[in-house]
Amino acid sequence: MLGELLASLRDDDPRPALLGCRRGGRVVVRATRGELSRLVGGYAAALHARGLTAGDTVGVAVRPGPRSLAVLLAAYHLGLRVAVLDPAAGPDVLLARLALAEPRLVLADAAAQAVAGWAAPLARRARLALPELTALAPVVTVGRRLPGSAAALRPAAGPAPRGYDGDGDAVVVFTSGTTSRPRAVVHTRSGLTAGLRTVHDLVRVRSDRPVLGGTFFVLVPSLAAGAPVALPERRPALLARQTAGLAPQASYLTPPQLRAALAAGIRFSGRVYSGSAPVSAGLLARVRQAGADGAWGVYALTEVFPAAAVESTEKAAFAGDGDLVGDLVPGVRARTDERGQLLLSGPNAAHRYLGEPPHEWIGTGDVGRVQGTRVVLGGRCKDMILRGAENIYPGLYEPALHVAGVELAVIVGVPDGDGDERVVAVVQPAPGASADAVRAALRVPLQRMGSARPDAVVLADVPLSGRSRKPDRAATARLAAGA
Repeated sequence: MLGELLASLRDDDPRPALLGCRRGGRVVVRATRGELSRLVGGYAAALHARGLTAGDTVGVAVRPGPRSLAVLLAAYHLGLRVAVLDPAAGPDVLLARLALAEPRLVLADAAAQAVAGWAAPLARRARLALPELTALAPVVTVGRRLPGSAAALRPAAGPAPRGYDGDGDAVVVFTSGTTSRPRAVVHTRSGLTAGLRTVHDLVRVRSDRPVLGGTFFVLVPSLAAGAPVALPERRPALLARQTAGLAPQASYLTPPQLRAALAAGIRFSGRVYSGSAPVSAGLLARVRQAGADGAWGVYALTEVFPAAAVESTEKAAFAGDGDLVGDLVPGVRARTDERGQLLLSGPNAAHRYLGEPPHEWIGTGDVGRVQGTRVVLGGRCKDMILRGAENIYPGLYEPALHVAGVELAVIVGVPDGDGDERVVAVVQPAPGASADAVRAALRVPLQRMGSARPDAVVLADVPLSGRSRKPDRAATARLAAGA
């Protein structure tokens, strides 16, 4: 898929590749396919001129846009391994990650470098923090320089160097871990291609209408199919206007993005896909009511993207315990271990964790069950609540609490002495829903929970965290304890 995209790019192609949006919703072209082609070739030549060859590692801290995509494609063309650097991780964590990845060169835009220098006070307020990037590797600036920025990596003129056509590591994505032991997922070139092909087959992109989405797994299959892609606006009101102006054939938005956009009155077109955090049947139903031709929940991990998918009507019809995440995509296999943890394997699965041996099966950390190709989750293994002598997995029961008037519901354990826990449901009402109406709607699903019924129900906004804005269970537990 990546090879197909690179082969399809031509310097003289005037068709739009990446789209932007003005405040009034007017669509603008951020880069044509020809401009993207010239950037890819120029960056590939510039990196090659610096002596980088297949197998070398480069760290990348560049905001999403034409230049970041061009850098990633240029690195793939040369057979380089990209270590993705996240400015929100904090300086200590980033230094540990750089030490583990050992990049020969760090590619950073001026904003990322400013976070470590003159803009550090502003960056701390924005919860961004980078270490002095030159501590472990030389740095070059991608895009416009600001005072104090490193020398620019300027796209070089002339033909791009010959591409690498073998296998090997393609990307390193850090997911968790401490500063003493960071954890990073390694995808090979063949595994990355298999994942991109799976997304292509799932979404069925055509060339005649744009696609809305900001992840690499949206950009590459869409552009390879000839469709332009728009990066989603961050403000809900602007996102609503952007969607109205684009009329995309397909959109990929996280659940928090969907909830905020729905509150802003968005009207969808085409098919909508959502993942990176739990996607409820109620949320998918609201997406359909807002005009989408179809709404899909996608179960994916950093290690396996994607793993399974479910359409809104099938998810709504599911009456069993747990969260139906759908049928496994072709090629992905699943089983459970002795603890009930869901394990996944397949051609699009990560090869290994950096510094560790290759693995055949990947532990998801999710309790689950597999019925043929259908997967039902029962919550995170680490989220288990112990009340009395009973183990309670929140994920088995949370989907049933997403009734009319409920935006989000999370079940947490609160320490209750002697190693026991109280079970508390923290429920976030939908905009405009009254507390009395929400409590009335919850009465029946709470009764059906049997011995797992919560000791208390708290109506409050559920704290979120991380890049994908998932429910923060630790913060939710603290909220529940103080209620």
